Amino acid sequence: MRTAKIVRTTKETSITVSLGLDGDGTARIATGVGFFDHMLESFAKHGAFDLTVEAKGDLHVDMHHTVEDVGICMGQAFKEALGDHRGIRRFGHAYIPMDETLSRAAIDFANRPYLVWRVELPRPKLGEMDTELFKEWFQAFAMHSGACLHVENLYGENTHHIVESCYKALARAARAAAEIDPRLSGATPSTKGVL
Repeated sequence: MRTAKIVRTTKETSITVSLGLDGDGTARIATGVGFFDHMLESFAKHGAFDLTVEAKGDLHVDMHHTVEDVGICMGQAFKEALGDHRGIRRFGHAYIPMDETLSRAAIDFANRPYLVWRVELPRPKLGEMDTELFKEWFQAFAMHSGACLHVENLYGENTHHIVESCYKALARAARAAAEIDPRLSGATPSTKGVL
């Protein structure tokens, strides 16, 4: 079973993440940040990941710690669920249109974390959420999952559409990269023999 459960408790947040890579997109998300919950539900649905996120954070300060720490925990969950990476496709990419917006994501679960973020967000807030926090989440996810992740908004005007298309693009790219490739017969997808 390619599953993981991560529990992280600090003075700023208390987070539990459960992940199933081979799910059907069932999501139970409760972070206290409405728009962020919507993005994680969308991520689970379009990645066909079973995902539970329960987060309590110092939202009276701001949303930064909660959003970043959820990214850390989700990244750790992916890393644990992928195990030794044997048999996975390793690479994935997706283009996602949403009305006037087009975004793409490309990912390599190579245990060489890196983020390229080419996303300009027209508005500083979505609801009560600071839009600068989305980069923080993607950064934390990439660093803690061991993924080389490139996310780019090619064009768009509506901030909601831009952000949502980025989450959906990552979901589809991660789904493709995490899938088992039957042609590999369980081999590690690297000339080094290890990832």
